[in-house]
Amino acid sequence: MSKMITPAQAETLCAWYRKNKRQLPWRDTGDPYDVWLSEIMLQQTRIEAVRDKFITFRKELPDIASLAACDDDRLMRLWEGLGYYSRARNLKKCAQAVMEKHGGKLPDTKEELLKLPGIGPYTAGAIASIAYAKPEPAVDGNVLRILARIAGCRDDIREESTKMNLAEMLDEAYAPDVNASDLTQALMELGQTVCVPNGVPKCDMCPWSSFCSAHLNNETAQIPYRSRLKERKIEQRTLLVIRDGNRFLLHKRSAKGLLAGLYEFYGLNGWLSEKEILKAVSDLGFTPLRIHPLPESKHIFTHLEWHMKAYEIMCEECSVLPDDSFLLAEKKELQFLAVPSAFRTYTDWYSLRD
Repeated sequence: MSKMITPAQAETLCAWYRKNKRQLPWRDTGDPYDVWLSEIMLQQTRIEAVRDKFITFRKELPDIASLAACDDDRLMRLWEGLGYYSRARNLKKCAQAVMEKHGGKLPDTKEELLKLPGIGPYTAGAIASIAYAKPEPAVDGNVLRILARIAGCRDDIREESTKMNLAEMLDEAYAPDVNASDLTQALMELGQTVCVPNGVPKCDMCPWSSFCSAHLNNETAQIPYRSRLKERKIEQRTLLVIRDGNRFLLHKRSAKGLLAGLYEFYGLNGWLSEKEILKAVSDLGFTPLRIHPLPESKHIFTHLEWHMKAYEIMCEECSVLPDDSFLLAEKKELQFLAVPSAFRTYTDWYSLRD
């Protein structure tokens, strides 16, 4: 890569960061747990969605020991709304490993951090640099976008070779006299607030605009280049909101696969007719009394879309459940169960969340 970020340029960015940084609940606390937790939460998720969830999660699970001992259902409920629930499971596995191997304290080197479950190169670099001021870059999509624009790189940013070449631009930036914690956070801040992923970058506010190739050549709309992902698969689903008086029937999904271990309104593949729905309810062992349609909804996963039609089915009192993956719960009990945001249309419809 033709351009390298010099220590002087890194210090310019750090000075900009110290003057302009936002106040975030995980920032400048001096606790590696906060860095780790926030970085995992922020993966594929906007800061606005994370801020309040972080505060609640941190209050309920104030340290690594409490996270390691947390009941799975309670953990999933605390994570609800952030999506990508495997992140929460890996958090707990990692916390347990930290308790067993490191006395409850996250290690301070990238090499040791990478040995922990659920921690990859980016998160390891973030913890090592932000929490422990080690000269370890944390290169994510935001940082790659900045570096591609600085270098005027038109190579496909999804390619590993491109990512590696761009990351090498920071080799000289993490010099001994540069605050590694500030530099890592400054790069994140610049990518989130100025060199933004969507829309026009705010080049007039950028401390690096004077040597940014994309800005100088009016190419910020073309750089970075990112090849298209495969189109998402669309699945039609029918949701059955089965009720027994004030109780709702919920189904716990299997321990592996999409939304593993989370609670859902019982769903079937395809769009079923009312006759097919009533038969399905009877096959579960319930006696349907009446049925009426609910609003349709759509939920987008990374590689999949659910297009959902839903129906409320009132039944006679349900004394026997089909198996132990089902439960009947009243509204107050549902407050403590993890129902993913894929079903938010229906949790909102019945006011099942505070």
